[in-house]
Amino acid sequence: QVQLVESGGGLVQVGGSLRLSCAASGSIFNINNMGWYRQAPGKQREWVATIGRGGTAAYIDSVKGRFTISRDNAKNTVYLQMNSLKPEDTAVYYCFANPTNGGRSWGQGTQVTVSS
Repeated sequence: QVQLVESGGGLVQVGGSLRLSCAASGSIFNINNMGWYRQAPGKQREWVATIGRGGTAAYIDSVKGRFTISRDNAKNTVYLQMNSLKPEDTAVYYCFANPTNGGRSWGQGTQVTVSS
């Protein structure tokens, strides 16, 4: 089983930047993809970005060119660098990890608030 702990959320002004981190522990040897979802108030959780073990990344269209996902396999940590933040990026951001034997682990979430 994989445990995930996020950090780095907070309050930022429009156009600002934040870097989220998600550290994995437990059965980390069998983690495949990692990434991020987010959930804004009153909305469904939506996928934001995914990164594979080899570094291949994918993003939702609304964050392309502004967000960058990266991964440090030695530290078992995934990052989400968020630049040019907009009010619509306000949400709770959740880290996830996909073990190679199936299922998905989730972090507890970290709040990101972008003020205009």
